[in-house]
Amino acid sequence: MTTLNDIPASRRGVLSAAAVVGTGAGLVLAGCSSSGSSDASTPASTPSDASSAPASAGATTAGGAGGTVLGTTSQVPVGGGMIFSAEKVVVTQPTAGTFKAFSSTCTHKGCQVNAVADGQIKCPCHGSRFSTTDGSVVGGPAPSPLSAANVSVQGTNLVLGT
Repeated sequence: MTTLNDIPASRRGVLSAAAVVGTGAGLVLAGCSSSGSSDASTPASTPSDASSAPASAGATTAGGAGGTVLGTTSQVPVGGGMIFSAEKVVVTQPTAGTFKAFSSTCTHKGCQVNAVADGQIKCPCHGSRFSTTDGSVVGGPAPSPLSAANVSVQGTNLVLGT
């Protein structure tokens, strides 16, 4: 078993340790740095409208269900998606009622994706594009797919980490 003492104190070592910890929590980290995007949740294909976010966005769900409420299902258009910058996740709805979630960190150089259109999640830095259905690479220099994240629907809320 790898322990934190076995991992060198470098950026890669820190990210490796975070991935080990994150994997134990049911998350997989893509690593690399943020491009300095805002922490506001924004629809991937339309301008941000803070008034459309539920009052509970970003809060932990009640009743012991766990997870973080990202927003409502109505915020994610069918065939499109929405980027939740603070949580570094993009949620898509490839077909009506089917929600998928992926890390919003591009696997090429760690930039944050910034758009969802035409069935693709798009990275502005070097042109990588990913499928809204499974996060696979559909174009550009990205070497691997976006990491999947756990998202569920509870009532009308999208809940991350359940």
